[in-house]
Amino acid sequence: MAIIKELNGKTPIVGRRCFLAENAALIGDVTIGDDCSIWYGSVLRGDVNPIVMGDRVNIQDGAVLHTLYKRSVVEIGNDVSVGHNAVIHGARIGNNVLVGMGAVLMDNAVIPDNTIIGAGSVVLSNQVLEPGVYAGIPAKKVKDASEAVAAAAHKNAQGYLLYKDWYKD
Repeated sequence: MAIIKELNGKTPIVGRRCFLAENAALIGDVTIGDDCSIWYGSVLRGDVNPIVMGDRVNIQDGAVLHTLYKRSVVEIGNDVSVGHNAVIHGARIGNNVLVGMGAVLMDNAVIPDNTIIGAGSVVLSNQVLEPGVYAGIPAKKVKDASEAVAAAAHKNAQGYLLYKDWYKD
């Protein structure tokens, strides 16, 4: 059973058909949509501001989601993959997005629909991106938006719908 901790009168809310790894931690003001998966060692710490996720989101192993007290929130749309060891700190992520392994999204960054953030990239605070593929430190657009980019992001999220079902009791 995952660590689900009430804090300051807020208890995490988990949608239907979700997989929560035994050592995933959901704390405080966290809301997760349907068909999501929160993998091993992930921490969703909604202690100082909300973390809200849509449907079919996967938060992969070791990822950390947190916010800046009274100054940022984490909002994640539908069909989003957050890669292993990524950090989402008060960023807003649209629908159909892939955040690569080890990427860092800082406070008030805005990631639009149909976007890929490459592994190890850093999206700086207050950076508002256009759809496409981003890489580097700081993250810069390396490829324009296309149907192929959107399809690649979507395919990753769809794969995790299968994987989570392998782990369901």
